[in-house]
Amino acid sequence: MFVALWEFEVKPGCEKRFQKAYGPGGDWAKLFRNDSNHQQTRLLHDPEHPAMFLTLDFWASRQAYESFMAEHAAQYKRLDAAGKKLTRRERSIGWFESLEH
Repeated sequence: MFVALWEFEVKPGCEKRFQKAYGPGGDWAKLFRNDSNHQQTRLLHDPEHPAMFLTLDFWASRQAYESFMAEHAAQYKRLDAAGKKLTRRERSIGWFESLEH
C-alpha cells in the first residue's frame, strides 16, 4: 500500500467548499476512482486549528499512483488550480509505503 499525504491551510469561509472538493466524495476522489488501484481518499481536519486539513490518498502501490498521475496530468492540473482558490497554502508531507506485506 502507498499513501500520498498532503497538508492544506484553507482560506476563511472556504472550509465547506474545500471539504466537498477534497473529501471522499469530492472531485479528487472521483478522479482517482477512475483507476482500480486507488483504494480510498480520506480527509482529516484539525479541530484545534480550523483552517488545517490533511488528505490521504491510498493506492495499491507507488508505481500505480505515478502511472495514474502521468496519464491524468491535465485533469490533475485543472483540479489543482481550482483548489488553489480555496487554500492559503498546500504542502506535500510525503509519500509513504506500508511496511506490512
